[in-house]
Amino acid sequence: MALLKKIKAATLMETLVATVLIFVVFMLASGILNNLLLNTIKNNTRLVDTRLYELEYLWLSDQLQLPYDEDLNDWSITVGKVKGNDYNHIVIEAKHKDTRKTIERILLDD
Repeated sequence: MALLKKIKAATLMETLVATVLIFVVFMLASGILNNLLLNTIKNNTRLVDTRLYELEYLWLSDQLQLPYDEDLNDWSITVGKVKGNDYNHIVIEAKHKDTRKTIERILLDD
């Protein structure tokens, strides 16, 4: 008859503690990834940046009548002329309706 060797095994309590630790690490990682994803989506301004560059190009090629207003999704875009002491400025501004985040481009007028 073959001799049976005694195998070391983990107790139930050790297994439960390891499971809880793995669960806690998984929940923390999941929360961090969720927060990163939501912030990335919330701060994505590519669409409005592209539109601001288009408006800048239209103004530089004399195809845009000032003052100009437009709504793009949740953004309110305005283009206007501001008179200063030395120079006149063209201000292209986009303001988010919910978060009040503002993106502004300032161009010198001839």
